[in-house]
Amino acid sequence: MDVQVALDTVWVLLAGMLVFFMNLGFALVESGFARAKNTVNIISKNFIVFAVSSIAFLVIGWGLMYGDGNGFMGLKGLLMVGGADNSPAVGDAYSGVYSALSWTGVPLMAKFFFQLVFAGTAATIVSGAVAERIKYLSFIVFSFILVAFVYPIVGHWIWGGGWLAELGFWDFAGSTVVHSTGAWAALAGILVLGPRLGKYGKNGKVNAIPGHNMTSAMTGALVLWFGWFGFNPGSTMAADPGAISHIIVTTNLAAAAGALVATAVAWKVLGKPDIGMTINGALGGLVGITASTAFVSMGSSLVIGSLAGAIVVFGVLLLDKLKLDDPVGALAVHGMGGIFGTLAVGLFAQDKFAPGTTGNGLFFGGGFDLLLHQLAGIVSVGAFVFALSLAAWMLIKVTMGVRVTEEEELEGLDIGEHGNRAYPDFVQTETVA
Repeated sequence: MDVQVALDTVWVLLAGMLVFFMNLGFALVESGFARAKNTVNIISKNFIVFAVSSIAFLVIGWGLMYGDGNGFMGLKGLLMVGGADNSPAVGDAYSGVYSALSWTGVPLMAKFFFQLVFAGTAATIVSGAVAERIKYLSFIVFSFILVAFVYPIVGHWIWGGGWLAELGFWDFAGSTVVHSTGAWAALAGILVLGPRLGKYGKNGKVNAIPGHNMTSAMTGALVLWFGWFGFNPGSTMAADPGAISHIIVTTNLAAAAGALVATAVAWKVLGKPDIGMTINGALGGLVGITASTAFVSMGSSLVIGSLAGAIVVFGVLLLDKLKLDDPVGALAVHGMGGIFGTLAVGLFAQDKFAPGTTGNGLFFGGGFDLLLHQLAGIVSVGAFVFALSLAAWMLIKVTMGVRVTEEEELEGLDIGEHGNRAYPDFVQTETVA
């Protein structure tokens, strides 16, 4: 085996493992932001969603995303079959099956694993947004549909050589492919489910429902921040020292700026430096830089992270005004952050960082073309994912139901759905405001 192929493979697998580790981060953040009585339910969803995603992506998602086909979807290589040679070499071994991945020299299984952990992340995003009132089995079914059909088709458009890639749309590590896709699917679920009991009172009053464990949430956020050092630079799919180093620095700077700006904005608007806003500000910065991380300067990454952090704070407040109950702020972080991050490519990209790719964005003399291509991708992906997700949620609702009973919600999903508690020594009662 060629030494460079070996190094590339080790790097891709290591990065994939870091992204897999982000499942722990999501579980800790989501459970921390929710009430104690729903902890088992939330960590159960975050645990099982990757198992569901693994099977869904293997069976059909992978082929739809990366199989050769047309501009809309892949048609070959379903069930991980189709004649592709699973050797370290690339070249002709993948021609006619997974040609969109022929640019990287790592073995097919390394490519599959790295793309699988991204697919699992998209499904995990939905978990927090629909927390504290969704049926466990309904979430499992929707996760399978999302990873088997919805996510891979969008992925094919952008990363599988589909029509958006041909148009000139760029998303280096998934602000749209992963984060916006998860958020649009979550929005559809929120609309079908409705808000948690007691969240919104009469005359537009918003009743705060505090999370039960900010230590868990902060720990989870740091795990996610750490995992992003695989999420973004891993998308090089090669052990390129210069590219990896640049991407890690821009990723980190955006997260730092997002955390600081969100803290400052929340302090000004809410009167206190809210830890939840600080956490989501950092995550918003990470989501915001994901599309452009390889294409922008350190200075631009600070601006992108700062703007994303502010967007998260105002986004969370806007969602409450719209009565869209999102217990963890996923729509603001992954949806609004993903949209802004995708537009940021069209604004801040500089050709010198990745010659022959994006070209220059609007702020660096490139004109409006790249920005318009990014906007086209945002609109088309949003419309497609939301429509299919809404249809899937409605189908699940009429066939098996999506929401637990009022009694189960008041008692907590840990008991109603799982028959146990995360904290059996602490029993609390709750009434609806």
